[in-house]
Amino acid sequence: MQSATAVIAELVAGIHPHDDLEMRHIATTLEWLESTDDVFRRIKPATPSPHLVSYVVLIDPHAKAIFLGLHRLAGLHLPMGGHIEPGEHPLTAARREASEELGITPTFDVVGSQPLFLTRTTTVGAVASHMDISLWHVIRGDSTLDYPLDPGEFDGGQWWDLTPDALPATDPHMPRFIRKLVGLLESQRSQ
Repeated sequence: MQSATAVIAELVAGIHPHDDLEMRHIATTLEWLESTDDVFRRIKPATPSPHLVSYVVLIDPHAKAIFLGLHRLAGLHLPMGGHIEPGEHPLTAARREASEELGITPTFDVVGSQPLFLTRTTTVGAVASHMDISLWHVIRGDSTLDYPLDPGEFDGGQWWDLTPDALPATDPHMPRFIRKLVGLLESQRSQ
């Protein structure tokens, strides 16, 4: 049986980079994974740094829309997600976060169950800044439905056009993620 870190390294190595920045993030993350097994957050808010996060991005591919929640602590419109628990597989974390924050059983059929995107982001908190290594998973949503978000974490959610220029204040990597996702969806349609 492989160690949790080796499984995550295999997932990270399988992500096809969208641009030079994602290529650097992947390379740096693989180097980090080779150097440690201490990759899961153990002590809130930031120990160890870096540590792993699973984003769960709710997409309506037909309406070309993305669902974002206004995150209470960050003050940003973000996809759902959270820290990967010690020993937890990133896909298991994505399923758990979708259930906890959206109240749904997620469907990973838009681009598959593997993470589509990887980012390294310095998160500035009230106590300490730290580095999140985020694996972005895409799940299917329906923009005609309202998704009641966990009120402990979000002040409601909203559907937005799946265009990088139409976004509210969000994760700094979101425009790049959307460009990658839209490019992939367009290539799937042309096949």
